[in-house]
Amino acid sequence: MPKQLNPETDLRVMRAIRRIIRAVDIHSRLLLQSDNFTTPQLVALLAIAEQGPITLKKLSQSIDLSPSTVVGIVDRLESGSLIRRTRNPDDRRQTLISITQKGQTAAQHAPFPLQHRLLKRFHELSDLEQTTLALALERVVDLMGAEAIDASAILDVAPIQPPQNAAPSTPRTRSTSRKSPTDAGTTPQPKA
Repeated sequence: MPKQLNPETDLRVMRAIRRIIRAVDIHSRLLLQSDNFTTPQLVALLAIAEQGPITLKKLSQSIDLSPSTVVGIVDRLESGSLIRRTRNPDDRRQTLISITQKGQTAAQHAPFPLQHRLLKRFHELSDLEQTTLALALERVVDLMGAEAIDASAILDVAPIQPPQNAAPSTPRTRSTSRKSPTDAGTTPQPKA
């Protein structure tokens, strides 16, 4: 016998996912507006401040982003005079990244990244609750077919890139004469 659909539970799940997405989006926008940082830039700056002079490879591992992504982040932080790159005096092949006084001040006044707040509260849960929550979220990822999407542990809103090995999707078309908001040159606004 097929399972009965439960619209109330479906709605609860979709609202919860939407709230998570909105929380990350709102935090990212506020951070960018108030301090002109993206979340990955703030996380990198805080890691550099905490770990002292660090190589790009170690920074990349520390903040769970690819080295190529971290290069761009470091370039932007350096152009803002928040960090500096210097040759390692012990190994001239290596470049060390260290924080400047301006970067130290920015790091001290920066808002707490959303993921730190989440992890602090997550660690207050019992081991059973942590495991149950992790399994449930991994199951949601599986149900959404999103297990192949590359994602770091940094909560940020950014364009999602399809996996390199994924087959290109074929866009669906409708036979209608109505223009979408995108076709009309406007961007749809999210509902509040």
